[in-house]
Amino acid sequence: MPLPTLATGAPTSTDTRPEHPSRSAVADAYARLTEVFPGLGVTELGHEEAAPLGGGWVCAAGLAEGGADLDGFLAWDEDQVLREYGQRARPDVVASFGLHRYAWPACLLITVPWFLLRRVPRFPVQNVTFQRILGRMAVRTGAFACLPDDPAAGLPGARVVPDEEALRAEVRAAVAEHLEPVLGAFGPRMRRRGRALWGMATDDVVEGLWYVAHLLGEERRATDELERLLPGATRPYAGSAAFRELTGPNGESLPTRDRVSCCLFYTLRPDDTCTTCPRTCDADRVAKLTATPAG
Repeated sequence: MPLPTLATGAPTSTDTRPEHPSRSAVADAYARLTEVFPGLGVTELGHEEAAPLGGGWVCAAGLAEGGADLDGFLAWDEDQVLREYGQRARPDVVASFGLHRYAWPACLLITVPWFLLRRVPRFPVQNVTFQRILGRMAVRTGAFACLPDDPAAGLPGARVVPDEEALRAEVRAAVAEHLEPVLGAFGPRMRRRGRALWGMATDDVVEGLWYVAHLLGEERRATDELERLLPGATRPYAGSAAFRELTGPNGESLPTRDRVSCCLFYTLRPDDTCTTCPRTCDADRVAKLTATPAG
């Protein structure tokens, strides 16, 4: 599936995103994220600042409730499919697209500070609000984990862990804490349970950071870090980072990975599968990875 559609269209007149973010121990990571990927911006809410409402903003806690907020969120995906592909998608396909388009940026809230700063924030669902059309997130930052030699170790909310492996465990726990209630709401609509849902979570953790690291010029380090983060058998996650290399027609190395899950984009375009899709054979992967971009 293409990258999540995070920034299409224009803000409505009811847009109420906060304009004066406060800084935190992870603020520099979010600033760097937006610098290389302007399609996603993160605003940190002040202590007394209310989360934005209206104008397309939805709280992750509302999605996790599985009611009207989730209905409205998925209506956008349904309309987008009809508009761009001229056909309706099955309800489970719409839900799969919607989950991917939320989880991919939500995971970056945790993985990017870990990758850049070695700090791992915690975000219960009530602390994250998303505006998908603008590609913006408003978050309430608080507790975070860090290493003993981190200058932020003495800040309020810091929780010092002994080493890199303990910090990786914090990443896995923080992502699981945020996504578990969201997966619980999306799952029945996707007709998926357990391993299939956590397979999607695994893929979004890996492919989100992999993409951003490429923009940062640190793809090699990211693949190494992600392989240590998700080596397999790290429940509740399903599968591993699963990176590997193919050989191009001129002997060049072509990095790829094997997704745990399928996003179901093939139900709209059977011949246009993702490069990392389990349905895409290696020959087709090489062809996609070496194709000259149009224009």
